[in-house]
Amino acid sequence: MENKNGFWNSFRILVKSAIIGALTLLLLIPTNLIQNLVSERQQRQQEAVSEVDSHWAGPQTVTGPVIGIPYYDSIADNGARQIIKRWAYFLPDRLDISTRLVPEKRYRGIYQVVVYVAAMQLHGSYHGLHLQELGLSPADMLWKEATVFFDLSNVQGLNEDLVMHWGSPETGGAEIPAEDITLTTAKVSTDQFKNPLTAPLPASITSAEQSNTAAQDLEFSSTIRIKGSGDLHFVPGGRVTTVSASSSWANPSFTGSVLPDLRTVKDSGFVADWKVLALQAKFPQQWKKEAYDLNSAAFGVSLVIPVDMYQQTTRSVKYAILVIVLTFTAFLLMEWVYSLSIHAIQYVLVGFALCLFYTLLLSLAEYVGFNGSYLIAAIATIGLISWYVGSVLRSSKTSLFIGLILAVQYGFIFILIQSQDYALLMGSIGLFIILAIVMYFSRKIQWEKIPTA
Repeated sequence: MENKNGFWNSFRILVKSAIIGALTLLLLIPTNLIQNLVSERQQRQQEAVSEVDSHWAGPQTVTGPVIGIPYYDSIADNGARQIIKRWAYFLPDRLDISTRLVPEKRYRGIYQVVVYVAAMQLHGSYHGLHLQELGLSPADMLWKEATVFFDLSNVQGLNEDLVMHWGSPETGGAEIPAEDITLTTAKVSTDQFKNPLTAPLPASITSAEQSNTAAQDLEFSSTIRIKGSGDLHFVPGGRVTTVSASSSWANPSFTGSVLPDLRTVKDSGFVADWKVLALQAKFPQQWKKEAYDLNSAAFGVSLVIPVDMYQQTTRSVKYAILVIVLTFTAFLLMEWVYSLSIHAIQYVLVGFALCLFYTLLLSLAEYVGFNGSYLIAAIATIGLISWYVGSVLRSSKTSLFIGLILAVQYGFIFILIQSQDYALLMGSIGLFIILAIVMYFSRKIQWEKIPTA
């Protein structure tokens, strides 16, 4: 009996440490289940957003106007000549867009979706259609089929006819009579534009271009109102493209190939201005035969929800193992330093309480936001574990000590989550301090009594 007690006393710390380590690994199972639960709830949110988009309109990307003119091309086919119809495309020299986004919050159940109505003023000009640069002449072109293309990623967001005003500036010389055209869907489809809004180029313009090989100035303008959700992007179609966007939404995210040159973000909203040159685009100003990915050069703004609770909850769950390890380490140090005895089942109950924090956090965050739910869940978890430890060990000092440790842990992790850019630096410093504290308190343990073999 004495040998058995002697063996236990000699190996007690090592055996207890191994048991607690195994329990910590087992607690990774409910932690992983909670992570899956967060992903499931996030997927449900995305489904709610998609459902609202299907009834309203999704993210919008605006392309155009682009003038397209077909022509006949002769190619060799097994020794014979074959005539096929191709398209030549011409982008404007100047494109100016001014837009005002009016945001609105929509709800699908408990999920929030941001939608908008964008009122755009569009102006621009062509300094002629330079056919010779493509190796074409006016005689090659099928002028009667010349078309204006205007592409929206979600035509459902257009609730009224898109009318464009075309004509030449009053600068002397030949003047093209002003004319309005109405663009509609699915009249012309090409390899470049699969389902655009189209309209025939005014006959007054095509006749002037056909008869005059010199550069003919053209101007266009339009007022457009479109609905969308989340993102509004613009394709820089002009040789010089300027975009000005403003909104009362105070949480914009500027995305795409180009960031704004000037931007002002306040609680009352934002204003942003872009200026993009054709040199920055990944496609030419005029081309034939090929099809280019115009959307690759798109830029714009995204109206984002101020706090994405699911991303923050996911990041919080990733620190669960750290909270469990630090809490169990504190318990072990108290056992070793103050000769206390805490049963393994009590460790398990404390571990479950630490895991339950994240389910509380997730469920509350969907109603009161992440910050408020984090505070409520932390207070509830700290209070439960502190009360339990105080009852088991019959020590108010120990209860307060554990409560303080948990409060510091949850406070530290909250700061890490909020300061994403400095998370690595702050986390490294925090872990260094924690290790120093553990080393300080472990000085009182008589390690020489633990056998080395």
